[in-house]
This record gives sequence, C-alpha cells and structure tokens, in this order.
Amino acid sequence: MNAILALEDGTIFKGRSFGAEGERSGEVVFNTSMSGYQEIITDPSYKGQIVAMTYPLIGNYGVNTDDVESCKPFIEGFVVKEYSKLASNWRSRQSLGEYLKANNIIGIEGIDTRRLTLHIRERGAMKAVLSTVDPDEESLVKKARNSPGLVGRDLVKEVICGQPYEWNEKGGLKVVAVDCGIKLNILRILESKGCRVAVVPATTSSSKILEMEPDGLLLSNGPGDPAALPYIIDTVKELLNKLPIFGICLGHQVLGQAFGGRTYKLKFGHHGANQPVKDLKTGKVSITVQNHGFCVDMDSLNKKDIELTHVNLNDFTPEGLRHKKLPVFSVQFHPESSAGPHDAKYLFDEFINMMKKEKTKRNAKKN
Repeated sequence: MNAILALEDGTIFKGRSFGAEGERSGEVVFNTSMSGYQEIITDPSYKGQIVAMTYPLIGNYGVNTDDVESCKPFIEGFVVKEYSKLASNWRSRQSLGEYLKANNIIGIEGIDTRRLTLHIRERGAMKAVLSTVDPDEESLVKKARNSPGLVGRDLVKEVICGQPYEWNEKGGLKVVAVDCGIKLNILRILESKGCRVAVVPATTSSSKILEMEPDGLLLSNGPGDPAALPYIIDTVKELLNKLPIFGICLGHQVLGQAFGGRTYKLKFGHHGANQPVKDLKTGKVSITVQNHGFCVDMDSLNKKDIELTHVNLNDFTPEGLRHKKLPVFSVQFHPESSAGPHDAKYLFDEFINMMKKEKTKRNAKKN
C-alpha cells in the first residue's frame, strides 16, 4: 500500500507502507543508530515522534521478546529506506512489519532517508503526518501544521506506570526509580549492581517517596517538553537535600529546572548510539546513546552551586551537571545503553558509591 510522509513546511515523501495502516502525527526526527531498532521503537521517550532511521536497511534480524525497553512501542511512526522482509536471527520471533502491525504502528519504506535527514538538519525537526489512508498532499500538510507538536506538552503521563511496583526483592541498597517513561535496562543494571529497586509513577509526591525510605532516587528518561512538568520539578525540589539523586535524560532536564535553571529546544536534537561525550573531570570520551530534543541552559544556573560535568563533542551542548555540595548529579545521555555502546555505564557505579557514602554518614549520626 502507498504511504505518504508530509511535513509541516510542505515537503512530501512518498513510499510504501509496512506494519499497520492508518494515520498518525508527530515530530519527525532522525536516528543515526546502525542497529537496535527494537529498543528504539520501545523507548517511551519517543512518544509524540515519528522516527526516521539513517541506516539504509532495517528489520534484517527481526524482533524478539528480550530486547524491549517498555511494555509496548510508543513511537508514532517508523521511517526507513528499505524494510527487510527476511528476518534471520536465532532469537527472532516475528518480523519487524508483523510487530509494528500488531502494535498499530505505521511504517513507511522506499523514501530517500538521506534527503529527509539533510532536510531536518537544515530546517530543524518539524511536525509531520504519516498516512496510508489520505492521498491528498495538501490535506496532509495542513494536518501536520495543525498537529500539537512537542513544545509545552506533558507526554509523561501518557507513558508511565499506573501504580508503584517492586522491580526486584533483594539488594543492599534501596533505590526508588521515578518513572517518567523509564527504559527497562536502567532497572536491570541497578539490579545487577546489587540494588533493590522500587518504581513509582512521576506523579508520586515527595512524602510518599520518603515513606519508602530509599537510599537513593533515580529520575528516569521520558518524552515531551521538560518545561511542561511542574509537578515533577516541585517534587524534586523537595527531595534535593534529603536523598542522593541521579538523573538520566529527562531526569537531567528536570534536575536542571529544580536547581532554578531553564531548558530550550534543540534544532534537531540528538538521536542515536554514536554521540561523543567528554567527561570534563577525567578527560575521557565516551560514545553514548542519546534521545532528546531539549537541553538545559547552563547559563541559567547558579555556577556557585552547579558545575558542568560533560559536554557533547559534536555541538558542545551540555551533557551533564553536578551539585558541588549535595549528592546530586545527572547526564543528558543514556548510560544504560540499549541499544548502543556501554562506555558510560561507569556512572551507575558513581551513583552506587554516592549512596553508600551517604548511608555510612547517616548510620554514623545514628550511632
């Protein structure tokens, strides 16, 4: 079946559909990963976005039951140069097209993804409509222009868990993970490092979190505009002096605002598994997984209290911050990888060591 991707500036891309049929709107972005499409599709941070893959052949190893990062796909649409109908891998359980169809996600193949990527780089990420049911190009462009976009939208409430739950039952340190659209590998890594993890929805109050008596708080990744989340920001403000805190992606942006800073929208964001980031303390460069369209404005923060810890070597935007006195730090990228390189996993060890140090201090005061 024919499919059309229409951008709000009037640009049209025609191709063939795979997966589900229908029509969806979202902000179109490009992802530069060469593999890991299943993890990308199931990352809740992509809620509200149509994802275009720059790697030309997608789907060749199918879909399995292990490499998911959430309960279901959250992308609005999937754009590839060529969809591989042949899926060959010992773990594969179904084809990518079958998976998308089962989850009501529209895919389009056969378009010039290089042209689309260059267009987004030059003009910026923009609203779009992907359709298999409306052949009228002018109609689709109008729908794209009238779609909500991401700015000012709280998409977190559309992807989070409904109730708190225990991820695992054993561990020497208790971590409360605030689910803003959390990737499951964050929980897997914390468990593997000896933490007992409880997950709570982003709407949970600070008092409820403290009642759980955690040794540390993890603020997860998630979708949408970080400036549209005052309830999470207020909760974090109330916890800053009470718990060690580690923020990832959206969690980093929330922390930046809890410290009194601002966020702004990037031209086309960072989406992919090959973003170089420099740790300013060690000088080490890590190749990182990233998925964000907004950024913390470091100039809006009090430099007496907050320091920049990481920087993106592609465009020199800030990628990490740390409080100089409180046990609080965050990064804009994804140290849990999935899919992508594992260079930045050391940050979980820093979080573990921070919690152990603070726990020792608390125990010493009690004695």
